[in-house]
Amino acid sequence: MARVMAGVGGVAVGTMIANICGYLIHLPAARWLSESSYGEFAVLLQTMLVLGVPALALQVVIAREVVRGRPIGDLVSITIRTAVAVLAAAAVAVPLVMWIADTGLAATVAAFATAPLLVLIAAGQGILQGRQQFSLLSWVLAGVGAARTVPGIVVLAAGGGAAGALTATAGGAAASAAGVWIAVSRTGSASERRASTEALALTMVLRASQVQLVLIALSSVDLLLSRPILGEQDAGVYALGTIATKAAFWLPQAIGVVLFPQLADAARSSAALRTAVGWLLAIAVVVVGGAAIFAPLAPVLVGDEYRAVVPILWIFALTGSALSVLQVGLLAAIARDRTLVAASSWLVLVVEVVIVVVWVHSITTLALTAAGCAVIGTALTFAALTFTTSTTRRRVSGSRTVDA
Repeated sequence: MARVMAGVGGVAVGTMIANICGYLIHLPAARWLSESSYGEFAVLLQTMLVLGVPALALQVVIAREVVRGRPIGDLVSITIRTAVAVLAAAAVAVPLVMWIADTGLAATVAAFATAPLLVLIAAGQGILQGRQQFSLLSWVLAGVGAARTVPGIVVLAAGGGAAGALTATAGGAAASAAGVWIAVSRTGSASERRASTEALALTMVLRASQVQLVLIALSSVDLLLSRPILGEQDAGVYALGTIATKAAFWLPQAIGVVLFPQLADAARSSAALRTAVGWLLAIAVVVVGGAAIFAPLAPVLVGDEYRAVVPILWIFALTGSALSVLQVGLLAAIARDRTLVAASSWLVLVVEVVIVVVWVHSITTLALTAAGCAVIGTALTFAALTFTTSTTRRRVSGSRTVDA
């Protein structure tokens, strides 16, 4: 337990620094860009989470395969293939996002150029995670966060606009990718302790990606639909509220990173999942309460035009907290190879889109819809995970009885 706590603490610090850097860029962007430009900027950053799904999935797959003793050559090969696939997807997505989210060409291209770089970064982080080099991983996470954020803030300060800031962010991501792989190469290579009979195919990443995708989609769909539903001005105000969602969602992610190996261990999986959920619920109480207490500071920090978000900021925090619990449940599904569990979350996502399009008409109703769907999706996912686990145990028990 002491080792787990130390790992969680180290990764949590690195993750916190990375996320503070990520959220920090929104403050100068909201102040120095017009409401319309900031709405575009925030939508594109959120869209990048969707294109970054294969990177998240690849990190989990590589971490698992490092534990299994997969040779470094296989890991590099799957990384390159995933990066190429993501680059192709980004090229296709540019015109679609411009049409759906009403964003400009230069800003959209600049944002999506980061997608394949995120794959390279995630692969290196996955190797460090699989080696359980959590101290080094924490430094890498913090360094990547700073490298991806500082250039964008500098460009914003110089009046470069949304497109210029996103271009600088892509440059920082390129530098980060190089730095991560230098760290990997200087701390040893993944050793092959056991021969693998299964090729490390791209389908492994795809199976994990669909699980990660529904999580990112649930955390992004409200912001993506905000501009056509609410209009440019209210969408900019709503975008500020989603900073609380992102903070509540991403800040506790160290728990899943460190406990993932235990989630994949049949003997410790259930206990690890209970521990993770308990920690996340305690964090949720603090985060939601803090959002309610400190919400009046929002207009002071970014301007009086964002005052409408003050009384409902806690709702955004509740959405993020529910999604953080959902994240651990879906990680458990990947670890146990029960990716069909994500079907319930996909259903909730479809229902949310329908409700937003048909019923939502204000910032408050959009925030309530996102929060309600996040809570329901989490409950359904854990119900499905519990059911599949119980079914598997009964089958194993029945098989042992027959053999006896």
